[in-house]
Amino acid sequence: MELIEKYFECSECKNRNFKQIYNFLMRFHTVNFSDGLIYDRLTNEVYECTQCGKSYTRGQIEDKLVEFRKSRNSIG
Repeated sequence: MELIEKYFECSECKNRNFKQIYNFLMRFHTVNFSDGLIYDRLTNEVYECTQCGKSYTRGQIEDKLVEFRKSRNSIG
């Protein structure tokens, strides 16, 4: 059985190593039935290339991995 590995690489420098960076935030908004504010606690994940510092969101990485899978499924 053939084994193929395809890595996500930085589009700038082709590095394969990334570090995870978190941003924590609270988002406040009003609702029409109350004078008070409600809030959401969010954590944004960003992945930064360890070589050149270019940042990618989780969505960008996931989209590229989906492309890899689709390109392999269409072969043969």
